[in-house]
Amino acid sequence: MENPHVSSSSFPRGLTLEDDQPQQRVLSAGPTRGEMEEAGVGAGTESPRESISPEKADSPLRGPSGEQKSRGRVRKRRDLSPLEWGPRRDRAYPSDPSRCPGPASATISHQTPLSSSGPHTSCLDLWREKNDQLVRQAKVAQDSRLYVRRQQLAQDALEGFRGLLHSLQGLPAAVPVLPLELTVTCNFITLRATLAQGFTEDQAQDIQKGLERVLETQEQLGPRLECGLRGLWDSVLHYSSLLLELLPVLHHLAGLQAALWLSTDHLGDLTLLLQTLNGKQSEASENLLLLLKTWSPPPKESDAPLTLQDARGLRDVLLTAAAYRQGLQELITGSLPRALSSLQEAASGLCSRPVLVQVYTALGTCLHKMGNPQRALLYLVAALKEGSTWGLPLLEASRLYRQLGNTAAELESLELLVEALNVTHSSEAPQLLIEVELLLPQPHPGSPLHCGTQSQAKYLLASRSLQVGRAEDAAEHYLDLLALLLDDSEPKFSPPPTHPGPCMPEVFLEAAAALIQAGRAQDALTVCEELLSRTSSLLPKMPQLWEDDKKGTKKPPHCPSWVSATYLLQGQAWVQLGDQKEAISEFSRCLELLFRTTPKDKEQGPASNGEQRCMSDVALPQLRAAALISRGLRWVASGQDTRALQDFLLGVQMCPGNQDASFHLLQTLRRMDRRDEATALWWRLEAQTKLPQENAAWSLPLYLETCLGWICYPDRETLLEEFRTSLPEPCDL
Repeated sequence: MENPHVSSSSFPRGLTLEDDQPQQRVLSAGPTRGEMEEAGVGAGTESPRESISPEKADSPLRGPSGEQKSRGRVRKRRDLSPLEWGPRRDRAYPSDPSRCPGPASATISHQTPLSSSGPHTSCLDLWREKNDQLVRQAKVAQDSRLYVRRQQLAQDALEGFRGLLHSLQGLPAAVPVLPLELTVTCNFITLRATLAQGFTEDQAQDIQKGLERVLETQEQLGPRLECGLRGLWDSVLHYSSLLLELLPVLHHLAGLQAALWLSTDHLGDLTLLLQTLNGKQSEASENLLLLLKTWSPPPKESDAPLTLQDARGLRDVLLTAAAYRQGLQELITGSLPRALSSLQEAASGLCSRPVLVQVYTALGTCLHKMGNPQRALLYLVAALKEGSTWGLPLLEASRLYRQLGNTAAELESLELLVEALNVTHSSEAPQLLIEVELLLPQPHPGSPLHCGTQSQAKYLLASRSLQVGRAEDAAEHYLDLLALLLDDSEPKFSPPPTHPGPCMPEVFLEAAAALIQAGRAQDALTVCEELLSRTSSLLPKMPQLWEDDKKGTKKPPHCPSWVSATYLLQGQAWVQLGDQKEAISEFSRCLELLFRTTPKDKEQGPASNGEQRCMSDVALPQLRAAALISRGLRWVASGQDTRALQDFLLGVQMCPGNQDASFHLLQTLRRMDRRDEATALWWRLEAQTKLPQENAAWSLPLYLETCLGWICYPDRETLLEEFRTSLPEPCDL
């Protein structure tokens, strides 16, 4: 599939009760209202939308001439007594409706005359009509646009199926009744699962009860129960091969079992079940998609009881859901060609709009990883055409544009993503059928299809704006983000539940850095003060700290390194405001805390987990170097080169990988006319510039990268070139 088909007609939104079932449309004509009242079923209660009812046959099990049907073949039936004896001796299914156990609506009063032109109506006929009435009621509920009425009608239908099933299961199991009983079981499970929007253990018990009823007719249920649900299925399907009239409804029940096992990741059991359904020729195959394609449920009889969803409709839903799940798994594990094939299979199946958006986005992600960005964009555009409020394709589009270097399109995608996540979806009411959505797991935070929350999208937009130099936009986005996060926040912060992502204090620090970058130093100070006020309980008590140091009886308390970073940013804000004294004071406070923080300290204290996320062992020396260089530059601006020299030299020692400290030190030595030391340092820097530069395997926090950008030596090559021309003597040696 080179190009996605985005036409809504290509992807049905769900199955209706009569989809792909021409034989059901024969049932469109039904008994008159008088006949229904005469039978005592739904008399006086049928709504105008329920006026279409199934055709009344002579019997659900017999043809018009007293012959019994079974999958298109006619078999002579034996003469039955007026009581329609069941398979067990001394047990009967009464023809007299007044003695028929069952729901109140299926019982006929003694005073109600029966039609003299036809045979007496049996309980089986009444129960079958009750099932059909409940199916039509569920259809009316599905068509209702009023949510409250829709739910009430569906719940009433569910309770009706529950009562009808209870009546049927209250009698001994009998083969003539099992097709109707299992049909009611399937309708009950389908409606129950859709109303609950998922499968539960209750549905598994309903399926097991249905299988046990089949085996009860053999009177060999005891030993088979020990085999579990899988053993029950093997036994039932083996037994049903001798009872052709049970095959259609058993395949229907097997479809519900397959849906339950697929939604709960019991893929091994599902594979074995499909192999059994397909026969011995498919036992060697373990390809779930191939087994689902091979599975061909037998068609229903034209006079069979109505169903909410038949086995073939279930098979199509299962095929789409299995293809999508398999494609996602292959996408995560890196099997990209197989993932592409599986996802294309899912896209051509029965997808509602939300599922189709997910499938197209997954296809775009797959093609993106395969190095086909243009085809990936086609699928992402197709996903957006299904609904402009879907955030998932916008997130993937931003990643794709970032790889392509289109910063403007990337940021625009992120802005649209924030807006999309801010919209409350008026999602369509779910169908009263098993749909693909019910069989799909929720996207894991590590999944490529995890869209995140509005605050996470807002953070992506703010951080990317800061990284690409759009400081004014970044500052506004960060302020919006803080307002969003602090709306219902508590005084203390903790790392967010999703990973990767910044801890909450780090968001404050990035916001302050963006404000300073945008020239809004006073606002940056306000953000820093807010952060410190909310975390004042984590700050060490300085007098107590000095007292403990003198006594030597206690180690310094734990201090998160982002507290030091807050002082660093406050110092940079005062630099922008022109107050050198206040700036030096803030840098000194930062260094005081940093020199009392060691990697071992990070394992202590209640905030160690958050600390490890907010500051790595690699970033800590860089933070120390940033504070030393920042204070050294303030000493230089104040004309105190000696103090500046000490800070720059200490910065080189604390973080040898930071060349900015070395260049500032070189410039200071040159200004102080300390030629020998300057020449030795120049030789070392000259040798380092000739070495191949390795890409760092670690990354620094964004606020720290921004701070290091402020103190970066402006023109390194010019300084080195000036030394080359002014120091010829070492070069001649």
